[in-house]
Amino acid sequence: MSRDGRLAWLPDQLPAKSDPVWEATLTAPGLGGVAATSEYVLVSDRELNDTVDVFRCLKSADGKEIWSHRTPALGNLDYGNSPRATPLLHEGNAYIQGAFGDLVCAELKTGKAVWSLNLRDEFDAKDERKWGVCDSPLIADGKLIVAPGGKDAALVALDPKTGKPVWKTPGKPAGYGSFIAAKFGGTLQIIGYDTETLGGWEAKTGKRLWTLTPERKGDFNVPTPTVVGDKLLVTTENNGTRLFAFKADGTIEPKPTATHKRLAPDTHTPVVAGDRVFGVWNRLYCLSLKDGLKELYDESTTAFGGYCAAVATDTRVLVVPRSGELILLDATAKEYTELGRLAVFGKDEKGVYAHPALVGTRVYLRGSSSIVCVELGG
Repeated sequence: MSRDGRLAWLPDQLPAKSDPVWEATLTAPGLGGVAATSEYVLVSDRELNDTVDVFRCLKSADGKEIWSHRTPALGNLDYGNSPRATPLLHEGNAYIQGAFGDLVCAELKTGKAVWSLNLRDEFDAKDERKWGVCDSPLIADGKLIVAPGGKDAALVALDPKTGKPVWKTPGKPAGYGSFIAAKFGGTLQIIGYDTETLGGWEAKTGKRLWTLTPERKGDFNVPTPTVVGDKLLVTTENNGTRLFAFKADGTIEPKPTATHKRLAPDTHTPVVAGDRVFGVWNRLYCLSLKDGLKELYDESTTAFGGYCAAVATDTRVLVVPRSGELILLDATAKEYTELGRLAVFGKDEKGVYAHPALVGTRVYLRGSSSIVCVELGG
């Protein structure tokens, strides 16, 4: 995967039909993304009448469970209580995080806990979070970056081996999006949202470098910012899609270089394919990066009427709507061009909300009651 998150490979076309390589049953609907390597697949779940977080590690070859880790997690959140964060796999460990703030470092091979803590308790986060803790853990500058949202610990860097704080910085309660690490103006920064603003923090020290307050208030701040060369692409439901440049000192230029108001998703993160942006908000939009986010075309097929996940290479975009159907697009075409649709789940599927994982030529997709491995390589 490249610096801006694009994949190295997607197929030229989707097969007309593809039986799953394997399918594993889960016990509850889920929201958190799937994480995978060539050997392991991690997926979040819930058990015991929706009172316990479960993270299951499966064999990528056949879907058999290798280990599972359980943490009691009581509460009641909008859209269910399952974990929101995608597990982070780093140097032989899995960093797994629940919606109520429980963070565990576990050995990837065995599931043995190395350390654990509750972010909200540890860093005194007092705000009521109707959607829970949503950001996925991030490794930057050798540190594990998390966002408890505490008054004195809005953003925190932990030692990934011990869970001990390296630095913490004060600020506002946390937003609902994940953070990224990127270098602008020669400075490696942690970039993401709190409840009200977009910001950049120095990865080495946690010092806040800049703050960007949106023109319109009230964004949920869910979509993840995306690096596009030397610029930053951001999108939210009240302020649309914007492209920002940076000054020589690494701070953001407050006025965007380009905007597109109609692409304004509340939860979906647009993707970059070559010199184009593809995003979904009640329809699919294709925008030009070379021409100030000019709209090249849109497509209003019913598949794009709700939440969608998407991944991209320079020439292909793979979209996964709530039905769990895979839709492959030609990212270079002058107009909307499908290169295949592949139904993965049956008609009884209640909704796919978890981001898929792609490793090699396989895609791992979590539905409402199972996780499926599909071969796309023919």
